[in-house]
This record gives sequence, C-alpha cells and structure tokens, in this order.
Amino acid sequence: MVRCLNKTLGVLLSNYCEAIDFLAPKEKAVEALKPLCGDVTHAYFTSYVHNDDLTKLTETNAPLFRNFMDVVESICPKLDRVCLQTGGKYYGVHLGPTKQPVTEDMPRYDDKGLNFYYPQEDYLCEAQKRRNRWSYNIIRPVGIIGFTPRANGMSMALSFAVYLLINAELGVASTPFLGSEFLLDSVDDVSYAPSLADMAVWATTHEHTRNEVFNHASGDLVVWRHFWPQLAEYFGVKIEKPTALQTSVAEWARDKRAVWHRLVQRHGGSADAFDWCTWAVFDWVNTRDWLIVASIAKARRMGWARFDGAEDMWVRTFGAFEEAGVLPRASVVFGLKQVE
Repeated sequence: MVRCLNKTLGVLLSNYCEAIDFLAPKEKAVEALKPLCGDVTHAYFTSYVHNDDLTKLTETNAPLFRNFMDVVESICPKLDRVCLQTGGKYYGVHLGPTKQPVTEDMPRYDDKGLNFYYPQEDYLCEAQKRRNRWSYNIIRPVGIIGFTPRANGMSMALSFAVYLLINAELGVASTPFLGSEFLLDSVDDVSYAPSLADMAVWATTHEHTRNEVFNHASGDLVVWRHFWPQLAEYFGVKIEKPTALQTSVAEWARDKRAVWHRLVQRHGGSADAFDWCTWAVFDWVNTRDWLIVASIAKARRMGWARFDGAEDMWVRTFGAFEEAGVLPRASVVFGLKQVE
C-alpha cells in the first residue's frame, strides 16, 4: 500500500491509497502512481515479505526496495526525504549473541550475502549520492507489536492473545510463557507501531536529523517472568509461578484450531485469526538463549521524546484487535472490566 502525501512542515494535507506490487515490472507502478505523486516530498518504505527460511529473505526484499526506490525517484520531482525501515536483524541478533545493547554505529557482521537489510541500505545511499537532491533516514526497530487488519509475517501480539485465550478456554491452570527459560528471566523490549510511525515522522521532518540512522524501541524494558502474568491477567488468566513452554510452539498449535473456532463461535472474533498467528516464528524468535536490547540513546540525544509504557502498549494493541473484531472482547469472554 502506497500513501501519496503532500506535506508542509510535517502536516498531512492529503492522503490517497493505491495498492502497488513493487515486485512486478516497475513500469506498472510508474503508470499508476505518476499522476498522484507530483507534489510528494516524503517517501516511507516499511514493506517486508516474510519467509520462515531466513536464507530466502534477500531474494524478495532486496528487489522490493530497489524497485520502490527507482519508482519514487522517477515520479517525485519534489522528493526531499526518504525513510527506510529495516530492523534489529541488521546487527545479526537473530543468529546468536552480539555486543549488547546494539547501537547504530556497530559494524556489519559477515552475513554471507543473506542479510537483505545490507543491500537495501546500500541502495538507498547509492541512490541518494547519485541524485544528491534529497536526504534519507533509516529506522531500525526491534520486534514490532501493533494492529494489522490481516495476516502478516511476524504477529507477536495477536499470537500471544490467541495463545492465552485458547489456554483459558482449555482451563490450563498456569499458562506457560511462549518462550525459552532464558528469555523468561531476561530483559526484553519491543517496538510499538504507533511509536515507530512517530519516530519516522520526527526523523524526516527535522533538519538536524538528515541522513541519520536511528534504533527504535519503547525503552520500557520488561522481565517476562513478571510481565507475563500482567499480560495474561488482561484475558482473565491467573499465573502464579510462570514457567516456559516445554515444547515447540508450532507443535503446541498443531491441534488448537478447532478450540479457537469453538471460542469465537460463542464469543465473537475472527475464525481466521488463528491462521494469522505466526507460531513457527516463535520457534526462532522466543526460544533464543541470548539477550537483545537496542539502545535508543542517539534518538533521545537528538530530541525524540515519545515514551510508551510496556503494559499500555500491549493492552492498546489487544484492544485494537478487539475493536476490529479480530479478537473477542476479553470483557465478554470472561466478564472482566474492560481496560480503558
């Protein structure tokens, strides 16, 4: 989805949405967007094509951005700023232990050509130097939580919610944490989608942030042994002594679709939501035995001030899925007082 925006001092003046496939021939995208984008000054790229086989991510995601960049440059004569969202995998944190916390100035690791963020960022800088008439920003979030209206490659908040609701439906006495023993007692953080959008707008509408890279995270670290019971309580699940799930997440989910369908038939929600959950992703994201923390000190030093508390971020995300009818309302399922 491409939004063509007219901006004056960061104020949104118009918004038009057009579905574009940037893996199709670029000429089609140019034809569709050229009449709409003559006054566009800011372009934001947040697309990602997921594959559980991490070795195949570059095959689609590198050309996806390259085509986007070529099209934007050809149809936006007033282009002033381009924002590319990459992520924590830039630092190799998905592969094993690294220096912590990760900072924007850390050198690249030997990726054997598999980290698609490298060709994306390289092409952004190459295009900027070639034209020398616009600036860029790169935002690197950690794991993102937030509402999406349909399935996506990595859906942590929805997966947590469906997992907790299914266990409540089954009467599981103390629902295990959806992660490893190490992570249960480790500090962790997420990127909240509205906050991530806020940083992108902040970075691209200030002169002193031109051509800068910023990590993004909430900054409100949690320890899952203590935070897991807080999240579970939203869904009426009481957890006295948190433990880690002792099986593969994908294996746990194998026979749970019928339970979810039974629950939504009684209480509402989308039957499809179970298949939107990314169970297999948890088997490589949350079963790790190493720390991942992103420093946001650089953004703070340069003036980004937004802060969101951990519980508030998760509860608002759950609430957004409920409002959209993706999840049943916890207050309906369990007769709970809805969180404001």
